[in-house]
Amino acid sequence: MGVVSDNDRGPKYTLDIEGKLVPWDQETITTEEIVALGGWEPSQGAMVIDKDNNERQLQPGEVVDLKPGMGFSKKYRFRRGSPLADSED
Repeated sequence: MGVVSDNDRGPKYTLDIEGKLVPWDQETITTEEIVALGGWEPSQGAMVIDKDNNERQLQPGEVVDLKPGMGFSKKYRFRRGSPLADSED
């Protein structure tokens, strides 16, 4: 049996950014990193969706702490948007 290094274990987290699964090795992520990974304009904002399907608008520069054991897996969902855009018809 060989020794398993951290590099051989795979990513710590899997982020779900609008249905696109993205491996993530850090324990935090910023709003700007989410937007960059999602490939949309920063002006569109970003929202975090928890395991209970509750949505919360992320502020520019906000740091989201990702913790093992939150929810039932290490998967976090994010999407673009702002509450104002959702309420305008």
